[in-house]
Amino acid sequence: MASQSPKTPRPFAPFEWMIAWRYLRARRTEGGVSVMTWISLVGITLAVFALIATLAVRSGFRAEFVDTILGSNAHVTIYNLGEVTQSGQLDRNINDYIDMAARIKAVPGVTRVAPLVRGQVMANRQSRNAGIEVYGIAASDLATIPRVANPQSFSGDIARFEQGIAIGSGVARELGATVGDRIKIISPNGVKTAFGTSPRVNAYEVVYIFTAGRYDIDRTRAYLTLAEAQSFFNKEGVATELEVMVEDPETIDVLVPDILGAGGDRALSFTWQESAGGFLNALEIEDNVMFIILSILVLIAAMNIVSGLIMLVKNKGRDIGILRTMGLSEGSVLRVFFICGAFTGIIGTAMGVLLGCLFALYIDPIFSLVVGGSWTPEKYGLYSLPAELHLSDVLKAVGLSLGLSFIVTIFPARRAARMNPVEALRYE
Repeated sequence: MASQSPKTPRPFAPFEWMIAWRYLRARRTEGGVSVMTWISLVGITLAVFALIATLAVRSGFRAEFVDTILGSNAHVTIYNLGEVTQSGQLDRNINDYIDMAARIKAVPGVTRVAPLVRGQVMANRQSRNAGIEVYGIAASDLATIPRVANPQSFSGDIARFEQGIAIGSGVARELGATVGDRIKIISPNGVKTAFGTSPRVNAYEVVYIFTAGRYDIDRTRAYLTLAEAQSFFNKEGVATELEVMVEDPETIDVLVPDILGAGGDRALSFTWQESAGGFLNALEIEDNVMFIILSILVLIAAMNIVSGLIMLVKNKGRDIGILRTMGLSEGSVLRVFFICGAFTGIIGTAMGVLLGCLFALYIDPIFSLVVGGSWTPEKYGLYSLPAELHLSDVLKAVGLSLGLSFIVTIFPARRAARMNPVEALRYE
């Protein structure tokens, strides 16, 4: 009767995990895990933590920046190319703004079109002054601006907008104004008289104070009704621009040709991406560079696994020789030490993910504790340090860390598998 060959154990059999676990939990004096392995564990933890924290802050900054822009400003602004009047001045007012707004509103993908009259003026209350930008807009259109109609915080009643003026919280702070106070709006382009142009001064009751979420917006912006702004800026019957909102602001460039076509031959556009393009491009470049740098840190931390495994293989040379003489295959030995190294990478990655997620969730108190102070909106333009956890960012960090940990583990594991059992036991 022919003898049957022994059955080859399947890869990553239970006994391979058992041997690897005994090596991992063995003490240093028993030839177990070395100090280098603990160093690599801490290094991977910190590297993954730094990578996730950076990706979270990056995502938070971009999301907050874009949200405050899109929530308070037009996705695309339509201007008039202008015509030279008989007096030699360039007239860029939009006379047929109602018809133009209707044509643009009919473009697929456009959700809202609001005629505006915009001008820079000085606001005054008692002895306090502030330079502000006034937006003349219809009450129904103001109610559709997300960061104004539904701001982070507000006081007053937006329903009373037609009875006064709505101002940002920064403007209110500069003027020391609250709801119910009256502030003066002063424009140098006022009434023309025989002695020149006298400034125009009007007083309005503050009926609504909003916090849009961007300091530069809250610090400079005020809203009047369209009719009142037309009268104040001598723009009766015209608009200076059209504020257009679309369904998908990220693809605004695709809609611009159709919007300009509906606007007419003398229509010009200025998108939100053009106004913030420099910042967004710089942010993207910085993100890519930071990801590469932090990936190198993860690689350096993973390389410490090699040192730890080499020392483990050296200390376990006698065990390897005995296991090989007992019939353990090269593949089994490779997998045993691969498990030892991979386990370090997995534990370090898991701890790094935990720390990174906790940092992203509690970034404000951590930042205040580290810098010894609160976030300064005047300096950074935002009211808090933003951080957003995205599953894709976490998976990217996990994949990078585990991938590098597994790859670098293969080399010392192969060295252990190819060790000659005779040589390993010769001097034992």
